[in-house]
Amino acid sequence: MSQFIVPMRPSLESSCLFTFVKPSTALFSFRPFSTTASNLNWLAPKAGESCKSRKGRPRVPTGGSTRGTTIVWGDYGLRMRDHDRRISAAQLKNGEDTIRKRLRGMKYVLYTRIAANIGVYTSGNESRMGKGKGSFDHWASRVAVSKILFELSGDLHEQVVRDAFRLAGNKLPGLYEFVKKGDPPVMGITKLGNGVTAESLKAGRRILPTPNLEHTAERLPATTPL
Repeated sequence: MSQFIVPMRPSLESSCLFTFVKPSTALFSFRPFSTTASNLNWLAPKAGESCKSRKGRPRVPTGGSTRGTTIVWGDYGLRMRDHDRRISAAQLKNGEDTIRKRLRGMKYVLYTRIAANIGVYTSGNESRMGKGKGSFDHWASRVAVSKILFELSGDLHEQVVRDAFRLAGNKLPGLYEFVKKGDPPVMGITKLGNGVTAESLKAGRRILPTPNLEHTAERLPATTPL
């Protein structure tokens, strides 16, 4: 183990001004300087907002993207499957508490893939136009379609995790589905696999051959006998 030199007071018994000590007792007894806050809360950003944010809509790239639609850290996940939503921090906290309550006493790790970092502002009732945007009300997040909200890893039975995510999905707005690690990504609402690739979805519309009208007319049933 490497050792560090720490200055000491001179004594009458020794004229040496330095002595060798273990680094664990001298240099690592204090917290090193860091610009990152020690305790971060995803429900309430510490810095706040420099300006009032717009309501906005979830950003979905028009060219197609599969980012955030697969499991990264855990073994199971909860994925939105209907359309984009704006979910408040209170709703996310309610869903997270539901999962933890169902899995109480079990060993697991829960990951939250989205953050409520969008401020929502409201004005009072019967406010006339032109009186401003209003005051801060709550934090929210914009969740696009087919995005993973929660991931979970641990030595748990799959049916137990399914039940926990089912209860959490009932507390959240929208429709959700259960996914496992290794499931194919999703582009929009189309799941990749079984011959469907991202390149084929990004390609232009295929030109179908022009049907033969005479051959089609012969296959139609006649309403009157010939």
